[in-house]
Amino acid sequence: MQRFSIGLIGGLLGISLITGSVKAGGTKGATTRTERCTNLSRQVDEALETHPAATQVAAAKALQRKGNRFCADRKEAQGIRALANALKLLGVLPIDPDAVTPKTDLRRKEKKP
Repeated sequence: MQRFSIGLIGGLLGISLITGSVKAGGTKGATTRTERCTNLSRQVDEALETHPAATQVAAAKALQRKGNRFCADRKEAQGIRALANALKLLGVLPIDPDAVTPKTDLRRKEKKP
């Protein structure tokens, strides 16, 4: 009985080590909300530098401050929305690193007579 339990524990340990190494060295997962907050805030900074003559600069800066406060207070969803709205005021589309661009279907669809 003891031999069986030692073998079982060793097998489970081996499996956990294998799956742990795959997760650690595997592909990058989805972006966390905290990372998304940081990325969007950086995008707002860049947009403010490249679009200094935009009519909504003051409002965009206010939304950025509000979004950064939300993110710091662990209310990332609200912060992300505020930061995305700041970008929209500046005429910039927020870049989503996890978005998958749809492939264009190059085949023509035949029309039936």
